[in-house]
Formats: sequence, structure tokens, C-alpha cells
Amino acid sequence: MKTLIKNVHILSMDDYFSEVKDGFVMIEDDLITKIGHVSELVSATIQADKIIDGKNGLLIPGLINTHTHAGMIPFRSLGDDVPDRLRRFLFPLEQHMTKELVRASSNYAIAEMLLSGVTTFCDMYYFEDEVAKSCKEMGIRALVGETIIDMPTCDSPKPSGGYEYCEAFLEKWQNDPLVTPIIAPHAPNTNNLEILEKIVALSEKYNVPITMHVSEMAYEIEEFQEKYNQTPIEFLQTLGYFKRDFILAHCILTTENDLDILAASNGKARVAHCIGANTKSAKGVAPVKQMLEKNIVVGLGTDGPSSGNTLDLFSQMRLFANMHKMHNQDRALFPAKEIVRLATIGGAETLGLANQVGSIEIGKKADLTLIETESVNMFPIFDPYSAIVYSANAGNVDSVWVNGRQLVSRKKMVGQELKKIKESLYSEMENFVVQAKKL
Repeated sequence: MKTLIKNVHILSMDDYFSEVKDGFVMIEDDLITKIGHVSELVSATIQADKIIDGKNGLLIPGLINTHTHAGMIPFRSLGDDVPDRLRRFLFPLEQHMTKELVRASSNYAIAEMLLSGVTTFCDMYYFEDEVAKSCKEMGIRALVGETIIDMPTCDSPKPSGGYEYCEAFLEKWQNDPLVTPIIAPHAPNTNNLEILEKIVALSEKYNVPITMHVSEMAYEIEEFQEKYNQTPIEFLQTLGYFKRDFILAHCILTTENDLDILAASNGKARVAHCIGANTKSAKGVAPVKQMLEKNIVVGLGTDGPSSGNTLDLFSQMRLFANMHKMHNQDRALFPAKEIVRLATIGGAETLGLANQVGSIEIGKKADLTLIETESVNMFPIFDPYSAIVYSANAGNVDSVWVNGRQLVSRKKMVGQELKKIKESLYSEMENFVVQAKKL
């Protein structure tokens, strides 16, 4: 199958920020095989099964959401302004999640991400086998990890039972073209020492990444200071975490020594930065400026839909710009081009997928997002990167491809009906409420 996308302004996000105005991209099966100017197109030499007229839109690599919880859609907008919402609302409610609700929520979350141009995400939740199945059904690329936590959960009735679920999950999903199974301990302070040590060994056994919430909560920092006279990052270093591929979500409350530890990992430790959820919860602004100065890899994440409320990266890019410029009192900090990089190839680097996705280059997987420029908010465009960060929104996403397969066309799902996905989720949410009332 050959697909030709033409009449687009290509922002490749390669090492040179190469651009092609009035460009085209040829997709053959799941790969990008040709990139060039439309003047190079000769019908006699370039044939395609499908031709897409991009109508002068911006063609970028698919956006990459480096940290979320797809199963959390049912709790969106619940208790948003309540202190300690995690322990007061989410932990108790999550005890009663079902695999059917997680599956329906994941389908809906993936639809939301695809419609906003996200082609890859990294997930941590419960019943992750259902999340993986949703990824296959919906056609999106993902790193998927079962939550391991030191308490009984909805899918693992004994403390740290998520570890056993996780091992079976890793066995099942090895070598899948779209789903990469990973290990997802909840946080350093919500797992005991024995499990934290076993997780490193499990990562070595299956050669898979680990993702974890780290240095996010003030009480997390206080607990480790009291127990070990260390920060969580210093503690995890003693356990060997930074010898593994390790995706750290948040890293808000980090010291200079913490950042030096991350930098010394030589790319093993990467940070999923969730500016929307972090600032909404008043936890702080992670020191991303300092991280990047130390060559620490950083990508953007939304966190779960009950934490950041949205799963689109356009809102995160704008929040990132505004918050970090304000936090550092520097309007010139983080030009728009650098922020788009964090949402694309930076995210791919964070998830260990930069050899496959994150930039528009020949030989890479055809994960692409087309942003239309016909809407009222997209004129004029002096700087396409600036337009993406400061003007565009998720509603400007016209078309999306993952692994060469078109999943969004003219702002609508291809092969999926959003109405049916929503109805299915609503039905499972009603069942959840009925069962909760019986408790």
C-alpha cells in the first residue's frame, strides 16, 4: 500500500530541523520512503494507491504523550479543586475498577489522543492487558505498564500483586509491533524495598523499560529524608534503577545532585514532564531548563485525564511555554521550535523509540500528524512552530497516521465511531456507579 501526502509544509523535527515547504511524503506500508518538494513529483515515476491533498497544512511527526493513565477517563472533573484528591478520591474509587471499564475508558482515551494528533503514549494503570488490547483495536502505538503498588488493587487482591500480573503481562506482549510492555511501579514511597529490588531484576530479565512517578509529592520527599536521609532519586540509584531504561514521571522536587544523577545515567534516565497536571495541583514547576542544560532527555506528558483533564499535547505545549517563561522570568527561554521538539522527537527519545518515530525521515515508521491551516485561528503564519505552540489547538488536527495506517481523516476517526465508543464508556460508568452504591 502506497500513500502520497502532498501540498504540505513538512516540519521534519530531525537533527537539523529540516523543513520542506510545498512538500510531499510517500508512505509504503508502515514506512516513510520518500520526502521532497511537490515539483519533484512525476506521475510516470511516482505512483500511489491513495493521494492525500494536505491543502497547505503543517505535516509534523505524530505527537508523543510520555505519561498518562488511559483508564482514568471516568474520574475526569471529579474533585478537581480538592486537596489530597489522590488519597481521598482516586485510590478508593480505583479499588472497584473493572476490566470492562478500563477497556471502555482506554478506547475513549485513545480516540481523544488520536483526534488531537497523538500517535504514541506511555501508560500506567490497572488491567493493562485491556489497555494493550485497546491499543491494538484502535491502532495506536504505546508503552503499556501494569501498576505495581504495595496495597490490594482492583486486579491484584494481595499487596504488590501487581508484580505477578506484570510478569504475566510481559510474557504475553513481547515483540508486538505496536505495544511495548513495560514495568510500572507506582512510586518509590508506595512500594516496599523488596518489590523495588525485584523490579530491577524483572527489567533485566525481560529487557524492558521501567516507568515510575518520582519526586512528585512533598510527603514523598519528607518520607525518604526521614527514613534514609536521601532523596527518592538518590535512593533509587542505590537500587540500580539508573542502569536500566528508566522513564521518570514528574521530577518536580529535585535537587542539583538529583539532576547530576540523572545526567550521569548516559541517557538511561529520561523525564516525562507533565506541566499541566503539576501546576494544576500546585506541586510546582520541574526544573526543565536545568535538565536540558545537563543533557537530560525530556518529553511532554499529560498525566491522567483526572489529573490534567486533557490528553492533548497542544495544551501542554502552550502551558509549557507560559509556565517556564514565567517561572524563569525569561520571555526568550524555550523558543517554539524547541517546544515542538519536546512534543515529538523529545518524546520519542524519552520512550526509547527515537530510532522508529518522532521525526519525518526516510526509513522511519509513518507516524504523522497533519495540522490544517484553514481555520480562523491559523492565519497568518509567520513561524510554523510558533503557530503550533501558541495558535493551534487539538481541533486543528486534520489527519493522523500510525504505522502507515490512516486513523483520522478530516477530523474524524477512520474505522471507529466516537459515538459508539462514548456510549460504551457511559454504559460501563453506569454499571460502576450501581456497584459502588452497593458497597
